[in-house]
Amino acid sequence: MIRLVAIFLAIICGVVIGWSLFSANETREAPVKSEGRVRVGLSGGHETNPVDKGRPVILIAAALGVEPEVFREAFSGVRPAPGGTHPDRERVRKNKEVLMKALGPYGITNDRLDTVSNYYRYNPGRGEMWPTDEATAYAIVEGGMITGFEVTDGGSGYSSPPKVTVPGFEGIFVEAQLAFGKDFETNGSISSIVLKSQTH
Repeated sequence: MIRLVAIFLAIICGVVIGWSLFSANETREAPVKSEGRVRVGLSGGHETNPVDKGRPVILIAAALGVEPEVFREAFSGVRPAPGGTHPDRERVRKNKEVLMKALGPYGITNDRLDTVSNYYRYNPGRGEMWPTDEATAYAIVEGGMITGFEVTDGGSGYSSPPKVTVPGFEGIFVEAQLAFGKDFETNGSISSIVLKSQTH
């Protein structure tokens, strides 16, 4: 009798363990969502033009209301202090004069230049980054295929298009499009995400 009880318990335990393993595997291999909305992953998006030496010129120029080329030309006359040092007052004054002479005709005031410069100032050597706000977006899925994207929060501070990924969808080519403007809260935001191609 005792032997029969032991055999019965062993069978029950085996069934329970087997079911647990099956459930775990089933969870790990969850099917791709075929309908609804899937939150996308966003990474990067803070690259700068090599000629700008780390400055987010595309953001600075947009906040000032000019094209990046205009700001680059204006900044070309500036003499920054040697690395790791602070410019003296005379150099600061002369640099400001150079910038205002070039940017003043575009309606940019000294106060606005200071505001924008201070907002986007950062020290990459200390691991800093200019102010950024991550965007939020969702892929629209119908019949197991992505049919479009919905950007619910465009974020801000993107100087280059971030990489877009959608969990469960590997064979897709997606492009994030950016918008720039004078408002810090939306300058460098994701305006839309465009699906270029996808494979079944």
